Amino acid sequence: MKISFHGAARTVTGSKHLLHINDPEKKILLDCGMFQGMGKETLELNSEFGFDPAEIDHVIISHAHIDHIGLLPKLVKEGYEGNIYCTFASRELIEMLLIDSAFIQEADIKHINKIRDRQGREHVQPLYEQEDVVEVFTRLVTVQYNETYIVDDGIELLYTDCGHILGSAAVNLKIKEGDKEYRLTFSGDIGRYRDVLLRSPDKFPQADYIIMESTYGDKLHDLISPAADDLLHYVEETCIQKKGKLIIPAFSLGRTQELLYMLNMLELERRLPKVKYYVDSPLSIKVTKAIKQHPECFNDRVKDLLKKDDDVFLFKGLEFIKDVQDSKNLNYSDEPCVIISASGMAEAGRVKHHIANNIGDEKNTILMVGYCEPNSLGGRLKRAPKDVTIFGIQHSVKADIGVIDSMSAHADYEDLSQWLACQDPKQVKKLFLVHGEYEVQVKFRNRLLRKGFHDVEIPALHQEIGLG
Repeated sequence: MKISFHGAARTVTGSKHLLHINDPEKKILLDCGMFQGMGKETLELNSEFGFDPAEIDHVIISHAHIDHIGLLPKLVKEGYEGNIYCTFASRELIEMLLIDSAFIQEADIKHINKIRDRQGREHVQPLYEQEDVVEVFTRLVTVQYNETYIVDDGIELLYTDCGHILGSAAVNLKIKEGDKEYRLTFSGDIGRYRDVLLRSPDKFPQADYIIMESTYGDKLHDLISPAADDLLHYVEETCIQKKGKLIIPAFSLGRTQELLYMLNMLELERRLPKVKYYVDSPLSIKVTKAIKQHPECFNDRVKDLLKKDDDVFLFKGLEFIKDVQDSKNLNYSDEPCVIISASGMAEAGRVKHHIANNIGDEKNTILMVGYCEPNSLGGRLKRAPKDVTIFGIQHSVKADIGVIDSMSAHADYEDLSQWLACQDPKQVKKLFLVHGEYEVQVKFRNRLLRKGFHDVEIPALHQEIGLG
């Protein structure tokens, strides 16, 4: 058996890992994610898979973030005819996020092409459109957590909860190839053991081979200053003291709900400033509603709070914005407010327009609350530049740029180590690090070698490696 790595290889987005089984011949694709925030290379990276979609037999999804599912419509459009396996909660989210992804692509491409018209440049095309997304839905097959599912002769799937977002799972496979049996685990994205909302990651069966994310393999999240206190600081400083707007790029799935939960807690503690709070993302509204339908995924703290507060994401002063014109009106208003809008890396969606319209005013603050690819707009803003290009137009950066890294839904190196603690390192023949920046992965590999994992590899993009 062989594995080839076609995304999230020495970078953090575009998760796609292809298993090649020789006897009988089968190909299994683990995730089919979109590259995000890679600057000028993004479109090129998303245009070519590095393999023929028509040759894939099965697709298994770890969770519903776009960098793990975002190219499913393109995969089907280009010839994939098999099933797409996911958890029950992921199915609902996949349908929402892919429709939104297509809509955002179409809207952003339209806006970009207007600028390209003025510049006399050729138009660009979206990777797929909404009608392509619908084809994906007919192929989704749902699998329960902790129940063995027979994918094909000699291929068994077991999902274990990873605590990253609603429906996230590690993919545990038993694969027979001739007279050999391989036990392989793909982590997907690993959540934190002290998550604001979700349960901690589950233990998983002993594996021979592990494909593991490593986003924060060199970081230890700050536990001294709670994220809610940091968030309160930025609200008070920007909206109360400076009378400005606090703009928070946040992924619709996961981060937006964490922010709403923390703001609700601040209100319950009577510490929440009385200003307007807006969630300006139709998708975030839909996702928040969907998450409310799955209280079984919440941790015990949230379950206890639900006994006193029937909606942990709602508080006074909160308004959900659906209409495009209402979104635009926020840019014309001088009223101090908090705007939470997608996407989290500020690469697409309404938040990109909010940043463009407000970054030139020193009263305002752009607050980054999670990981951003270095070349994404969010990643560039984190470096506090003097100016930045948005939609092809250069803007002076006069607004403050804030960062709360402790809110990440990705595990730090202690969480990653805890997730691996259920494994006997001597039985793990090879551990592959994916979904991380190379310098970070090198540091984490050294840590894992000290813990007794004897063969830790950092694959490059499109590299193929045999498993013996």
